[in-house]
Amino acid sequence: MRRLNTFTLAIAIIFALSMSFSHFAFSQANLIQGGPLAEDVLLEDPDPNTDALREDRSAVESWISVWYGPDGNYEENGGFATSAPIDLIDEGTGGALNQVSLSTVDGLLMTADIDVEWGDANGGTRGWAVFELDPVDNNHMERGGPADNIDTYAICVIDSPSDMTSVMSPAHDDYAQIWINGEKWYNNSRWTGAPLTILHDVEVELQKGLNVVLYRCGESGGSAYLNLHFDDVTNDAVSIYPEAGMDKQGLLDFVASSVDVEAKGKLTTTWADIKRK
Repeated sequence: MRRLNTFTLAIAIIFALSMSFSHFAFSQANLIQGGPLAEDVLLEDPDPNTDALREDRSAVESWISVWYGPDGNYEENGGFATSAPIDLIDEGTGGALNQVSLSTVDGLLMTADIDVEWGDANGGTRGWAVFELDPVDNNHMERGGPADNIDTYAICVIDSPSDMTSVMSPAHDDYAQIWINGEKWYNNSRWTGAPLTILHDVEVELQKGLNVVLYRCGESGGSAYLNLHFDDVTNDAVSIYPEAGMDKQGLLDFVASSVDVEAKGKLTTTWADIKRK
């Protein structure tokens, strides 16, 4: 009996050590919890935020590749450190939209009629379009324009079947900022090292129905990419838009119709509650 217990204990120790090594080798990225970011830390980097946290996620197949946003970049940004504190959406729309409102359903729908006027020195007038970014391309932010001193805005819409806690994983070069449903969840001026490499997993809250994700990345020089994936549980449960082949009008029509359905559902529920009373 003692021999069996010793053998069982040895197996358990080996398993625990292997699991610890596996965790060390494959799960070094830092998990950020407790968001969204408070007002006084909106432009502060995560802590810790070192190269040692880098984790290769090239085996992940759910990196998002289809996005919606301005049909070109903000150019000549003076470097990402200079541009990061400036709300370029507010600047380009004369205050009709800003980064916070653009990360909401109402703000997203306003892009049907509002262009972004960044001026000739900064890329000119930008409409809105669906575009694709190849996740493995470490220069995909260029989008046919200058490679350096640019800012890219990219939006996706997550349709969730319920309220849920989710984990998003961003890869970026250089400065990334991410808003969801009007709140900022991620700010990091440190590039991640490769297009499919992350420094941080970020725990976020998704609401039932549509969730608007606004991803901004500012670039100074060298590689230029922004990528994002969600955890497997979330990815299996939700639908993410725009889909391949969807254009601007198709996306906005989908969002508008989903909002109408949600509003009708709430009205029906309210009426049923009144009748029961």
